[in-house]
Parts: sequence; structure tokens; C-alpha cells
Amino acid sequence: MDPASQCDHKSFLTGLFRAAIDAVHPAHCVAPALPPLPKQGRVIVIGAGKAAAAMAQAVEKQWAHKIDQGALSGLVITTQGARLPTTTIDVLEAAHPIPDARNILTTRRLMDALNDVTESDLVLVLLSGGGSALLCLPPGNLTLEDIQSVTQSLLTCGAPIRDINCVRKHLSAIKGGQLAKAAAPARLCTLAISDVTGDDPAIIASGPTAPDPTHRQDALDVVQHYGIRLPARAARFLQTQQSETPKPFDPCFSEAVYRLIATPQQALEAAARKLGETDYEAVIVGDAIEGEARVVAQETAKQARAIYRQGRRAILLSGGEVTVMQSNPPSHPGGPNREFALALALALNGHPGIAALVADTDGVDGRTDNKNPVAGGFVDSTSLSRFADLKDSAGRDAETCLQQHHSGEFFRVLNDEIKTGPTQTNVNDFRAILIDPQAL
Repeated sequence: MDPASQCDHKSFLTGLFRAAIDAVHPAHCVAPALPPLPKQGRVIVIGAGKAAAAMAQAVEKQWAHKIDQGALSGLVITTQGARLPTTTIDVLEAAHPIPDARNILTTRRLMDALNDVTESDLVLVLLSGGGSALLCLPPGNLTLEDIQSVTQSLLTCGAPIRDINCVRKHLSAIKGGQLAKAAAPARLCTLAISDVTGDDPAIIASGPTAPDPTHRQDALDVVQHYGIRLPARAARFLQTQQSETPKPFDPCFSEAVYRLIATPQQALEAAARKLGETDYEAVIVGDAIEGEARVVAQETAKQARAIYRQGRRAILLSGGEVTVMQSNPPSHPGGPNREFALALALALNGHPGIAALVADTDGVDGRTDNKNPVAGGFVDSTSLSRFADLKDSAGRDAETCLQQHHSGEFFRVLNDEIKTGPTQTNVNDFRAILIDPQAL
């Protein structure tokens, strides 16, 4: 693949990525899902997630007349650097993915907004990916340090998000339906942008307004299965009935409405529609691909090779959430999407006519510099040879970068990082694998 083709493919796949993000942006999906306004009473807007600021903006735009009447207020929590200007709904920033003191302070303020709600009021909850970390309210005698320790262990043990959030829900005073309980007796409506496989409301942002089908024993089973060492206070709390969460039969859900307004599948379908303008075949592999990043990458490489042998010009589209197991993560490791992309490049080993863009739809792949976040990476048949010529600052080759979880350095050296800044939405991973047997 010559340099011109490499540039063209990168630009082409970036266009697909932007089409996918645009389709699930709050500016397009919030207004059609808003509930009827109360005839009397207030509208209190609360929420959390990477899309929270844009969701709040969309609500204010649609309900501007309520702002004039002074009947619309609220508070949402988003990640550092994702704040947007609003009129009456406060937008506060907090830490992600490991909570800090700001998360507790902002979550308490959010809960305080519900102190005097009545049956005449409408509580509108805006949820999106990232809400699990942003909403932080330690239960019982647990401390911030306890929650930080648990979160760190959960994020590096290789567990899927459903298991991670199962534990989070039972070590929280707001997750797992407990926010819905706090909002009673007001009318409750949740608008959610899904970043989880299966689009399960009980998992999105750890389900603060959804009934929790799991029990504390499920959380204990996850802890045991992944060998997680809990802080003493957290371990003791999970042994108590206090760690249980509201179940489907709880009265607080009897009048609650929950609406999914954007999903990973919608993003993939938007990219596929854009391909309708080209002669590439769109192949949607699925929106719920899970597993360890390098393992999933090896399977994807096999699929891409098979399609190439068939002589088809195609784009493999997939979403979901791949994970990385890191017992001692480096300070600038990259993230699961870049690790997937690097593993894919190694599995393809310079195969002609195949290129890929792999990125997180929120614009942030793993732990990254908040001031200059990286969404993911681009690879093609020249990536390994170019890196071999350049090397990284520590002299690592591509295989060593993968083994030591330094995919971030690999893409930095190649100048093939994908950077979008905060996208104000989040439907998890986006993978577009270009297969072109006609490419030079």
C-alpha cells in the first residue's frame, strides 16, 4: 500500500467514524424522546456521563420556555474537559475512571436536588457511559479510598462491564436503582445513551434508576472469581443486607419510564448507510463484541483475511467493549482500542489491502492525557515496517509494545493516533476494518 493509499484509507475510515458518532449525538436523539411536561410542578434534570453536558444542552433548547418560567433546574456530572455552557442546568466535572473527592461532592449535590420533590414534579435523568465512575456515593462507613481501591482492581482484572458494575452497585448508595428510590414520589423519566453490550438499563451507568436483578452474593461471586482483594470495610459491607439494592417489584419503579435514545447498533448502522454511497460492502459483525483485546483482534484478522481471499471489497464494522488485563499498568499505556489495533497489525503482519480504524466513540481510549485525549488508532499494511524504522523512545519493537501494554507509544511514534476531543456521546468501541483486494 503506497503512502497515498494509506492517507486515503485513513481519511475514509475517519469519515465513517464521524458519521457513527454524529448519529448518536444528543443534539439529534434527546428531543424526540422527551416526556410530556407536568401541568403543574417543576422539572428537575439530573444525570451523569460523558454525554451529560450535551444532553443537558438539548433539554434546555427544547424546553426553553420552562427556563423563562423558572420551572426548570438541575445538575449533571460529566468528565474533565467535557463541560458545555448551559443556562439553568449546572454542569459539573469530576474524575474518570477512578473517582476522587469531586465525585463525592458533585454526587451529593445531585442527590440534594431531590430533597423536596413532590408528586407534581418531573425528575428527568440523563445517563450515558462513564456514569458509573462519576456517580460516587460510598455507603455505610466506606471511604473514598475504599471505592478507589475497588475501582482500580475491577478495571484491571479483565472482567466484563456487567460484572464490574455488579460489584459497583452493591458498594454504592446511588447505583443499582437507588437514585430512583431517592426521586420518589416525583414522576421519573430516564433518557439513556447505551455504552454496554445488550443495552441493559441495569448496567448502563450501573443502573441508578433501573431495578437491579443482581444480589450481593453475585457481587461476592465476581470478587472471588477474579481474585479481587477488597478493602476490609468493603468486604464487610458486602456481607450485610445493607448492600442489597432495589428489585423490580419495588414501588419506586411503578411509574418510572426508561428510554434508550442511542445505542451502539445505531452508530454501526449509520456507518453502514454512509458506505451505501460507495462500492464497499458493509458487513456489521455485531455491536456486542467482548473479550480480551488481543484475542478478539486475532479473530478479526482471520475474518479479514478470509474476505480478502474471496476478492470482496468490504468494511467490517463492529462495536462492543474489549478489555485489557494489566496487573501493573504503565503510566501511558494507550487503551483497549489501541491495543486491539496493534494486535490486529501484528496478526495481519503487513497483509496487503487491509487497514483499520479502532476507536472509542467518547473520544478517549483508556487512560489518556485529559488535555489531549486519544480516541484510538489507525493501522494498515505499512504500520509494522514504518515502526521498525522509527522505534519508540525506549527502543521497543511492536511485539514488545503489545506485551508491555505500550500501544499508546506505538501510535504516537507513527502519528496514527485518532484524535477527536470529547465527542459528547458514548456508545463504546467502534471498529472499521477496510478490506480492498484492489488496493496497490
